[in-house]
Amino acid sequence: MSTLSLQTTLMTIAEPNRFHIVELLKKGPLSVSDIVQALGIGQPQVSRHLRILNEAGLVRVQKKAQQRIYSLEARPFRDLDAWLDSFSQLWEDRLDRFEDYLSDLSGEEDA
Repeated sequence: MSTLSLQTTLMTIAEPNRFHIVELLKKGPLSVSDIVQALGIGQPQVSRHLRILNEAGLVRVQKKAQQRIYSLEARPFRDLDAWLDSFSQLWEDRLDRFEDYLSDLSGEEDA
């Protein structure tokens, strides 16, 4: 997992329509027309967002007759999850120190 790929993922999904597309695709593969209908924006705009998501490696496209079906690519999201999870130890340590601090304060009040 490279820092550059994480940055690309975050920057790509930061755009509200692309974020919404990712949210839609979490439920399963969709055609461009399904995404257009769900977003309520034009097909050219949806296609542009899908192209950007595809170039960033976040979605894959499969041709089915005349349709293009999009689905999420798992790896970038697993990498993002692992990166976010790396902060859990940081927060656990901080909460443990805070708990120790509160115990110390409570001990001082009892004395």
